[in-house]
Amino acid sequence: MFLKTIRRDLAVVFRSPAEVINPLIFFVIVITLFPLGISPSEAVLREIAPGVIWVAALLATLLSVEVMFRGDFEDGSLEQMLLNERSLVSIVGGKIASHWLMTGLPLTILSPMLALMLFVNPEGIRAIFFSLLLGTPILSLLGAIGAALTFSLRRGGVLVSILVLPLYVPLLIFATEMVKAGAAGLDYTGYFYWLAALLSLSLGFAPLAASAGVKISLSQ
Repeated sequence: MFLKTIRRDLAVVFRSPAEVINPLIFFVIVITLFPLGISPSEAVLREIAPGVIWVAALLATLLSVEVMFRGDFEDGSLEQMLLNERSLVSIVGGKIASHWLMTGLPLTILSPMLALMLFVNPEGIRAIFFSLLLGTPILSLLGAIGAALTFSLRRGGVLVSILVLPLYVPLLIFATEMVKAGAAGLDYTGYFYWLAALLSLSLGFAPLAASAGVKISLSQ
């Protein structure tokens, strides 16, 4: 069921690619506006680059995470999934994985080019890439919890942000510090391990919590 869900969601997105393109365009626009709005100075942009890239990635993920379950709710698929409770966690996990493949992975691949625009050195670019590679799955996993609790509500995107943003704070701190350490030529292995620990913790509880959220939302 996990793999079937991934294939199904990817097929749906390829028929309507705007859901993938919009977060990427948002990610690029946010980062390109900072040199215009703050300063084109190389020193200034290099200093703010870690926070800019990670905040842009976080907001781009929030832009797309609210629709993770909404389409299936509107066409009645979620009710059918709930009938088979054994596979619900696998289905939710597949939807989280497909969301990361459609949003988090493209953001990670795109980030080195945008980091060059912010004058980040090669060591910093490497740290950005690995921090996003570990961090964007956490964004999808934690975002799924908020999406599962709000997909049946109107204007649920605001509620998703309120529910999920506090959970993102530790990730944002460790990820930006990892990039700063990498850009300064320092060892960032400790931050890497912290992100790996957060990813392991999120993998353990987020699919279960999101599955419970789906049941709660459907029972209302």
